[in-house]
Amino acid sequence: MRRPICLIEPSVSYAGEISNWKFIYTTSINLSKGTRIKFDLQSKGRILDWQIPDTNLKGKGNLIWAVLPNEKTLAAKALSSKESIVPDFEFILPSEIKAGEAFIICLGTPEIENSHQEGYGTRTQTIVQRRKKFQLFIDPKGKGDYKEPEVFTIDIKGNKLHTIQVIAPSVVNKNKRFDMMLRFEDAHGNLTNNAPEGTLIELTYEHLRENLSWKLFIPETGFLSLPNLYFNEPGIYRIQLQNLKNGDKFYSYPIKCFADQDKSLFWGLLHGESDRVDSEENIEACLRHIRDEKSFQFFSTSSFESAEETSNEAWKAINMHIAEFNEEGRFATFLGMQWFGEEPEEGLRMFLFAKDNKSIFRKKDPKTNNLKKTYKGLAPKELISIPSFSMAKGFGTNFSDFTPEFERVVEIYNAWGSSECSEKEGNLRPITATSKTGIASWPEGSIRKALSNNCRFGFVAGGLDDRGVFAGLYNKDQVQYSPGLTAILAPEQTREALFQALFNRHCYATTGARIILGFFLAGAPMGSELNTKIKPGLAYNRYITGYIAGTAPIEKIEVIRNGSVIHTINPEKTDLDFIFDDSEAIHKVAFPAKGEVPGFVYYYLRVLQKNGHIAWSSPIWVDVLEAPPAPPKKAKKKA
Repeated sequence: MRRPICLIEPSVSYAGEISNWKFIYTTSINLSKGTRIKFDLQSKGRILDWQIPDTNLKGKGNLIWAVLPNEKTLAAKALSSKESIVPDFEFILPSEIKAGEAFIICLGTPEIENSHQEGYGTRTQTIVQRRKKFQLFIDPKGKGDYKEPEVFTIDIKGNKLHTIQVIAPSVVNKNKRFDMMLRFEDAHGNLTNNAPEGTLIELTYEHLRENLSWKLFIPETGFLSLPNLYFNEPGIYRIQLQNLKNGDKFYSYPIKCFADQDKSLFWGLLHGESDRVDSEENIEACLRHIRDEKSFQFFSTSSFESAEETSNEAWKAINMHIAEFNEEGRFATFLGMQWFGEEPEEGLRMFLFAKDNKSIFRKKDPKTNNLKKTYKGLAPKELISIPSFSMAKGFGTNFSDFTPEFERVVEIYNAWGSSECSEKEGNLRPITATSKTGIASWPEGSIRKALSNNCRFGFVAGGLDDRGVFAGLYNKDQVQYSPGLTAILAPEQTREALFQALFNRHCYATTGARIILGFFLAGAPMGSELNTKIKPGLAYNRYITGYIAGTAPIEKIEVIRNGSVIHTINPEKTDLDFIFDDSEAIHKVAFPAKGEVPGFVYYYLRVLQKNGHIAWSSPIWVDVLEAPPAPPKKAKKKA
């Protein structure tokens, strides 16, 4: 029995390429007049998916139409459905097509479909994919009763070399060896070796010995591992890669080399969704993308608790893959979920579990339908509860029922805005919308206000989210910013060490840039709690030090005390070590004591780069306690 033939011309595509495409279907049976043919792009309507064509053939480009065996043109009809925001495209045959004849569906620009002029036609998806599928449904009876589809496939390859990414540790020690990886990427972040023949890449960095010369070819795989590198002098390093063919230069994120440092800096995401892979649909592909393409060192799932969002089967798969992908020294994975309490005392929470194989906390379950019940059944080291989106009206948290044993960190930023403070108080990325249907800022959820009420938490950042309470924000004209990143300072890259570091608030948040940041008070790191009883000198002077290595020139560094900026530095450069003495008497600036709760002062650092990216250190607290009595003087011996 003859079988139909499905071909695509051209047979190979490059990610993001704009061209004209023919989907040639050679039928194995006669298709009578009135036969319905439906074409499915297999697209979800994302920016990175195949461009959705228009059916109006009077348009200038990005159209869909069909060509019959007699070379006549046939227009398509867009079929909308509730299941998808992307329509299917239907054709109704005006005449018979005989077995062995071809029905051709075209995407692009009709006037130049055979010339392949650059810049005209339809854009392919921007993701590399082997055997990308398109489906064609045939209904010979013309009643819309479609059966199993025919399938077209095409390979999407990486486009021309555009960027070289350097994957290296942010913190290293002098003469301590480390590995580095180079990713050769196209303009869309896909691995590629699509470069002119003979292209050489020269690698250099400050203090590189003169007798060393690094000249690299672009490998077929699109990535290259360079083991056993080291720096023999402390300082800030940026690896430079120069394309000797065209002179293009690329730089790594900053790398800070210490003489001796017991903690490393790890980057990742505790709350957020992959922009390429839906974690609910394919958690394995999501984890691979986050680990291998985003080069994150830790990641937590953040599914919403409702059965509609996360079924029991999906949660079981998430549990299994989180355990499987957790790899010491390479990629730490956490099991996490989101939970929304409608009362302002609870608000939106990100639950981070310390271990695997945990049941999901459903709101419908009487044991986990409010925060107090949920916390009651757990030990503090089993769960970190992270308030997020706290300044979002209708979804925020007022922190009136703060539980310090579990609420160790707070999400100060995600792609929908910052909850640091109000716009009048200096919020550089406020939660806001351009229409009344969006979500506005809610002052009661201000993190600064919570800190001033003695809520003690460190800062983390979330990424982009379009699930649960975030669903539909695109359609509400909500202002969207860059996805954030969380930095954790820990002695090793294990789940246990990272969780403990979060518990100790040894972490900070950025708007997505890998800014290296250190912040210390009297030598104590961010997240610390000090007092004037153990360190009496803090009553008279708080010695603040820090360092910043930015990914762009730094516009300003602000030292914030009790919600107000008390010191500003305008370095006009990318790197800086700084010292500042707060010499005001602590009793003049501290929040007053309340009953048995002592007065206190808190400090944190905010860094703004000239490219708009921001970093926030976790705070440091100083409690005002009475100094210990002076030791009694020894009596002088009589002569």
